Amino acid sequence: MNIARYISHKIDGADSGSFTSSVTKIAIISVALGVAVMIVSFAILEGFRNEIQSKIFSFGSHMQISKYDTNNSLEVEPIGEPRLVSELRRFPQVKAIQPFARKTAIIKTRDEVLGVVLKGIDEKTSPSTMRQNLVSGKFLSFPDTSASTDVLLSRKIADKLRLKIGDEALFYFIQNPPRVRKFQVKGIYQTGLDEFDDVFVLGDIRQIRELNAWPDSLVGGVEVVLRNFKQLDPVAESMYENLPYNLKLDKITEQYAQLFDWLQLLNRNVVIFLLLIIFVATFNMVATIFIMILERTNMIGVLKAIGATDNQIRSMFFFRGLSLTLRGMLYGNLVGLGFCALQYFFHLIPLDPENYYMDRVPIHWDPFIIVVLNVATFCTSLLAVLIPTYLISRIRPVTAIKFD
Repeated sequence: MNIARYISHKIDGADSGSFTSSVTKIAIISVALGVAVMIVSFAILEGFRNEIQSKIFSFGSHMQISKYDTNNSLEVEPIGEPRLVSELRRFPQVKAIQPFARKTAIIKTRDEVLGVVLKGIDEKTSPSTMRQNLVSGKFLSFPDTSASTDVLLSRKIADKLRLKIGDEALFYFIQNPPRVRKFQVKGIYQTGLDEFDDVFVLGDIRQIRELNAWPDSLVGGVEVVLRNFKQLDPVAESMYENLPYNLKLDKITEQYAQLFDWLQLLNRNVVIFLLLIIFVATFNMVATIFIMILERTNMIGVLKAIGATDNQIRSMFFFRGLSLTLRGMLYGNLVGLGFCALQYFFHLIPLDPENYYMDRVPIHWDPFIIVVLNVATFCTSLLAVLIPTYLISRIRPVTAIKFD
C-alpha cells in the first residue's frame, strides 16, 4: 500500500467543512475555468482562421499565375492553358488547377448603374469552391453548346442594383468596339469580405473568351490549390523557378496581406491571454497547497516524529494536488467542449457579418490542440504543486506539534 496516497485520500475526506475545503474548491474551479477558456479560445480562433481562409481561398485559391502586367490591370494578356497546366501537374503538391479570366464591366438596370469585375471560371476543369458561399438561388450552369448567360452576384451588389434571382441585367464592356451582354442572375453569394463582395461577379469564362476573341486554349490565368496550405512558401518558390520568364506567381498571402496579418495578430493576442490564464491557475494551486500545509502543520510534525521522511510527506501533498488538478481538468473539459458543441450545432452566439465576416461564432474541432492544452495544464499544475511542498523540509517536529 502506498502510505502517502492513502493519507492523502483520508485528508480529502477530512477537509469537508474546513477552510481548506473552500480553498480547494476555488483551486478546482480555477483549473476548470482555465482549461475551459483555453479550449473555447482556441476552438474559436481556429474557427475564425479556417472560415476566413476558406472564404479567401474560394475566390483566389492558394496561388495565381498570370502574365506580367506593368499596369497592374485586372484585365491581363492571355496565356496558353494546356501547356501551363501540364507543367503545373508535375508538382505532387498541386491538388487542383482552375483557369480564370477577368473583364471589367458596367451593370445597368432600370434605376441603378454600378461598375464591377466579371470573373469567368471553367467548371469543367475542376468544381468551383465558390459553391460554399452561395446563399440563395443556384450555381452557374455550363451548357456544352454555348457560353452560359448565368451570373452570380454578391448580396451587396444585388442590393445596390435591386436585383433578385431570375432578374436580367445589361453588362456594358468598355472595349473597341463596345459590347453589351444580357445576363440572368442565377444565384447570390456572400463571403463577408468587402474585397470580393463589392467588386466581383461570377460567370462563364467562355463569355470573356468571346468578348476578347480568344480561342479555347487561352485564359487570363490559372489558380492553383495545394494539398497542404502550410507548404505554400516552398512550393511557390519551386514553382516560380520553373515558370517561363513572362509569367508571374502571386501567393494569396501577399494578395490579401492585410487579412492574414490580422489573423496573425489575433493569434498572438490569444497566446498572451492563455499564458495569463495558466499563470493565474498555477498561482491558485500554489496558494492552495501552501494553505493545506499550514493547516496540517500539527499532522506533519506528528508524522515526522513517528519516522516519516520529508519525501513521504511531500508525496502526500503531491497526490492531493494531483487529485485537485485532475478534477479541475475533468470539469474544464466538460464545460469547454460542451460549450463548443452547443455553439457548433445550434449557433447560439450570432455575429454581425459586416464586422466579423461571418454570421455566427465559428468553432473548429482540433483534437491535437485539445490534447496539447490538457498536457500543458497538467504539467504546469504539477510543477505548481511541487513548489510549496519543499516547505515541509523546514518544519521541525517539536515546533510543529506545538503549532496552533
